[in-house]
Amino acid sequence: MTDNINPAIRRAAIVGTGGIATAHAAALTELAGRVELAAAVDIDPARAAAFAEKWSIGRTYPDIDGLLENEDLDLVHICTPPGSHVPLAIACLRAGVTPLIEKPPALSLAEMDELAAVERETGASVLTVFQHRFGSGAIQLRNLLEKGVLGRPLVASADTLWYRDAEYFSVPWRGNWEIEGGGPTMGHGIHQFDLLLSILGEWDEVTAVAGRQSRPTDTEDVSAALVRFANGAIATVVNSVVSPRETSHLRFDFERATVELDHLYGYTNSNWTVTAAGTDATITKAWAEGIGNNTSGHTSQVAAILDALDAGTTPAVPLSAARSTMEFIAAVYASSFTGRRIKRGEIGPGDPFYTSMVGSGAPWATAEKAGVPA
Repeated sequence: MTDNINPAIRRAAIVGTGGIATAHAAALTELAGRVELAAAVDIDPARAAAFAEKWSIGRTYPDIDGLLENEDLDLVHICTPPGSHVPLAIACLRAGVTPLIEKPPALSLAEMDELAAVERETGASVLTVFQHRFGSGAIQLRNLLEKGVLGRPLVASADTLWYRDAEYFSVPWRGNWEIEGGGPTMGHGIHQFDLLLSILGEWDEVTAVAGRQSRPTDTEDVSAALVRFANGAIATVVNSVVSPRETSHLRFDFERATVELDHLYGYTNSNWTVTAAGTDATITKAWAEGIGNNTSGHTSQVAAILDALDAGTTPAVPLSAARSTMEFIAAVYASSFTGRRIKRGEIGPGDPFYTSMVGSGAPWATAEKAGVPA
């Protein structure tokens, strides 16, 4: 932490002033009594100036070097396209500043491990944006599961069924392996199945399929996975950007209750449904008792980060937790493109899926090179 005039007030900056930066600026503004949004960075000076004016930001910079040289910061929110996340985060770590990286945090497991190595070298920490973990419903679900109220997890599902048209993919880096890193498995469904993983714990093996059904991309536009967890639970995970009726749905079947979440891009307590097995009223009573009112947004996660910094504890979500989610993504692609069942820990240095999510190559790309219609 830096030495500010008021140590209770943290200083933050945003790098990249595109669409998702608005959510970060709104969160920091809502928490203005605890954190100051001091600066913004964008390679486009006009866009940076407009963003600064909208959010009352004092200074802008064309690059992160200028930011880190001239500002005394606690947090840097990295909101750029995915391909730039790791070098920007490394610059922050070497300056002793904590980067908070938007999803996906990196393009590969190799990049995640590179970040971990720089963490060890510098003593600074990387945080990742997985805001759905911080809504009150998710917190309550983890609490009840830990206390044994719900019994063992048995079956679950995480469906991210969204719709993105051709215009959406006209942005050059979207649907591109080198810059975006993957399709809906990497950049859309990640929040839903990260929440699933945070509830069910370590996954053990994945069997998956992926396809490019209709979108003009290099990456997939649909994937589906069957997952077995270390605790024995079995789950399905579906990610799509070709589904006109959009929904984000999670379901957990425990021994004593079914817990469901229906929303789209963020949830409140009203989006959760709890159905007890039989006539057991203790489950719904336990759910209602002591639940907070956090929505699943950036404000809730940033507030939790500030709480941890004030308490001197490790903020969530640390790089180690994010790596588990990224390893799951790599396993989905590896299984989809090779036809194999992938075990946790199987993808390491020397494996093509360690350095790139496309690994040994998407089947449709191979078909196109051979002159076969995809």
